[in-house]
Amino acid sequence: MTTAERPSILLVEDDPALGPLITELLEQDFDVRLAANGRDGLHLALTHRWDAMVVDRGLPVMDGIALITALRAKGIVTPILILTALGATEEKIRGLDAGANDYMAKPFDALELAARLRALTRTYAQPTSTLGIGDWELDAGARSMRSVYGSVVTLTAKEAGLLETLASAPERVFTREDLINALFHPTDQPGVIDTYVHHLRRKISKAVIRTVHGLGYQIGDPHD
Repeated sequence: MTTAERPSILLVEDDPALGPLITELLEQDFDVRLAANGRDGLHLALTHRWDAMVVDRGLPVMDGIALITALRAKGIVTPILILTALGATEEKIRGLDAGANDYMAKPFDALELAARLRALTRTYAQPTSTLGIGDWELDAGARSMRSVYGSVVTLTAKEAGLLETLASAPERVFTREDLINALFHPTDQPGVIDTYVHHLRRKISKAVIRTVHGLGYQIGDPHD
């Protein structure tokens, strides 16, 4: 947030008329920074914290899909809305599969764009506290686990999200479908959950996630 308590938005739009116009339309509710190409957008996304991003699909230097793919590969979990003239269903699927959280086609309604950004910044607000998991503390925002003995394990965005989801309801057994719906794309196969569980057990402890046979997974109680 800015000092004025407005969510910060990175807008990546190359149209010299539309970029400033969108900025002006959003500035009543958001603190907006404009980047005119994908390379500048990538630099700003990696060097500053944003509450959400609006990315044009057809950008010079680095197009929108390449930009989003690069950010997700770097572990950047900031919500992203694609704003583009390419409104065909297959283009929407491609953008969402690349890691975007929402998709709007041009021409667009400014009030709807602002409403979608408000929804994204509410839904994906960064956590402000840590969660205790056995002898460890999870900081999902920083994507790290720290033990009481000082060990620190760096997590990917998906690993941190999986642990945060399980730890938020320690008595609950989550099915693979529950976790897919919470963290992944609905078309992903349930086996992707098993893969992430395997990685987390190797990184932290076999006991960090407990398998409840025939049902799913539950947060465990790992110790150093």
